[in-house]
Amino acid sequence: MNNGTRGLAAATLLAVAAPAVGEPPQDGEHTSRISDEPAPRIKPEDIPSRPSLLLELGNPFLGSGPIDPGFELPGGAVAQPSLWVFGTYRSAVQVFNQGRDTPNLSEWANRLDLFANLQLSGTERVLFGIRPLDEDGTFSGYQFSPDGTDGSVDGFNFDVTTLFFEGDIGEMIPDADPKDFASLDWGISVGRQPLFYQEGMLIDEDIIDAVGITRNTLLPAGGSDLQLTFVYGWGRISRNNNVELSGQSLFGFFSAWDFPRTTINADVVYVHDGNGNTDGVFFGLSGVQRIGHFNTSFRVLGSHATERETAAVSDGYLLFTELSWTPPWTENHAYVNAYWGIEDFSSAARGEASGGPLGRVGIMFAAVGLGRYGAPLGNRPNDSVGGAIGHQWFFDDTRKQFIVELGSRYSTSSQGLTAVALGGRYQQAMGRHWVLQLDAFGSLVHDGDEGYGARAEIRYEF
Repeated sequence: MNNGTRGLAAATLLAVAAPAVGEPPQDGEHTSRISDEPAPRIKPEDIPSRPSLLLELGNPFLGSGPIDPGFELPGGAVAQPSLWVFGTYRSAVQVFNQGRDTPNLSEWANRLDLFANLQLSGTERVLFGIRPLDEDGTFSGYQFSPDGTDGSVDGFNFDVTTLFFEGDIGEMIPDADPKDFASLDWGISVGRQPLFYQEGMLIDEDIIDAVGITRNTLLPAGGSDLQLTFVYGWGRISRNNNVELSGQSLFGFFSAWDFPRTTINADVVYVHDGNGNTDGVFFGLSGVQRIGHFNTSFRVLGSHATERETAAVSDGYLLFTELSWTPPWTENHAYVNAYWGIEDFSSAARGEASGGPLGRVGIMFAAVGLGRYGAPLGNRPNDSVGGAIGHQWFFDDTRKQFIVELGSRYSTSSQGLTAVALGGRYQQAMGRHWVLQLDAFGSLVHDGDEGYGARAEIRYEF
């Protein structure tokens, strides 16, 4: 999913209420089966009104009432133009120290993701986006420490960070196949766009100048759907070390297979360095499924430097598994995740603020994407094993949530980080557009050094 799509949906999600938390049976029968009693009828007056976007011209986003009939284009497509302007503003005060004799990093940091979505039809759109408060990992605000870096920070810019068109060929020229027998379900996207594959472990939201072609609705033997995607990227490619390099080209082939009991993703990427010798081959293979009452995923990823190993590309493998479930009679979420990094696995592309590939393990491994606040246990898998155990509670019809997580990693080399960390995150929706987030952690490194961090973030979805 593209960044713009995530932001577009976020303002609406704040207004949605979840079902009430279930209660355990009173007759002593321990079961979490679905009740035979009918669910209460939802009354229209009980549904909260739709929060509006910053600007809506044409059909409102997720609005109700008559839809503009639009007009027919050559080829039979019907255009119903609408312009939606939306975004997310984030501001945080934070302090971070990972231990190991590292300095305190304290700051006030800001980020603004602003988008304009020109919806041409149900399947075609043009998305324009800017991030005027941060550039190349520098976020506007004020740094308090360490000495020598304190003072105001200027990350203001007017760079276009997102500008692409996406659509479906069969929907753009329906007259070419009026009975839908010619298999024209080809999706296309071209322009400056964020990519996200293998839950961010292979490619994580690096905004790349690229063209993508997707063949949808294929029927694999024994499955219900097969999707094949080819991506060619030619500019703005940031490598594994979160640094954008010039002269890079990315070629990727991605597939998603839906079977009755699992979804398989098989991906391979080649990155060519036209100005140096950091070419690399990368792959990812994953299975996502539900086993009994448990949600599970298993992933195997690998990278190989075809010329020489650098911070941009190196040889290695990453094995990852996650297990999660909903404790009976609750709406809560419990999870156990683990990984094993063999040698120095590197991602094909990573955005400047996305950190390393271990962010999926848990909040003790994830980058926050704002300022210099890092991952308490790091997010590079180099020669290490580790994992996280966590529980997420939901309150007040899911408008409040609290996560407690215990994470640890053990270095299988003499130079890596071995540590354990305990942390928590509290989030609360305020009104229709605001979200408060509080984070804190404490860690203990193997040599007895201590790490700690805390942050308070306010987020405005509009």
